[in-house]
Amino acid sequence: MIVLLTRRIFGLVLTLIAVSLLVFVVMALLPGDPAAITLGTSATPETLAALRHDMGLDQPLIVRYGQWLAGALTGDLGKSYTYGVPVAGLIAERLAVTLPLAALAVVLSVLIAVPLGVAAAARRGGFFDILAALFSQMGIAVPGFWVGLLLVLLFATSLGWMPAGGFPGWSNGLWPALKSLVLPAVALALPQAAVLTRVTRSAVLDMLHEDFARTAVAKGLSRSRVLWGHVVPNALVPVLTILGLQFTFLVAGAVLIENVFTLPGLGRLAYQALSQRDVIVLQDVVLFFAGLVIVVNFLVDLSYLAVDPRLRAGGAR
Repeated sequence: MIVLLTRRIFGLVLTLIAVSLLVFVVMALLPGDPAAITLGTSATPETLAALRHDMGLDQPLIVRYGQWLAGALTGDLGKSYTYGVPVAGLIAERLAVTLPLAALAVVLSVLIAVPLGVAAAARRGGFFDILAALFSQMGIAVPGFWVGLLLVLLFATSLGWMPAGGFPGWSNGLWPALKSLVLPAVALALPQAAVLTRVTRSAVLDMLHEDFARTAVAKGLSRSRVLWGHVVPNALVPVLTILGLQFTFLVAGAVLIENVFTLPGLGRLAYQALSQRDVIVLQDVVLFFAGLVIVVNFLVDLSYLAVDPRLRAGGAR
């Protein structure tokens, strides 16, 4: 186990370094000069050169990357060109919106997909199987931002049950803050739940045809006990795999959803930084998103070891 964990952690560190280099190079290749955009067209060459020096843009790329990586490792992410404040503070402030939104979307996705997928597999060809097939096809075909717009039209504009957008802040109470996240979380969760439903159904169907499931039935165990006590736990590995992959899509979808609902989260911050050519904010946010996805997938890999003892035995060898 120790050897296996050491390998996984070493791979995690190498991946993070490779991603940081890729993010920096891509940001450096973006068109436009941040200093020129900040000062405007009326800036003199001397003023422009001075600002480029203050921003560190006159240094070689390798030096800038080394300084940025060293600062990121110590928690110093630099200062925003637009806001003039530390980027770490901006990210921490926006995380108070994005993390609860992503967590709520994951919970909703699991609560919808796992029971529906299990029910569809348990009664193949029945009502829940047909419902799961329709839900999966519609959820995969319809973009999340379009679902968000429909939810706003129905629950905010027509019925007036939910706010159409904005975020009041956690200081104004738990319910008002959660209420503003419900529609965005549903818009994020439904497409992911559609995929997860299909995977859950397939995984449970595969396990139902395994020898251990037939043996449990032959011993006289009830169908529900076989299903939830034996089949579902063994079907969790592919479900966890999809959950880990879906976190990437949740992060990407948050950029669109937060702009649809005007939520002051990391997705909206990244969009604003891109439009304002605030490179330091953009590359820090993208690196944070990438690092978060890598860490989540690392935790999913570790969860395999808890779910399936065969993987622990294989890793030990």
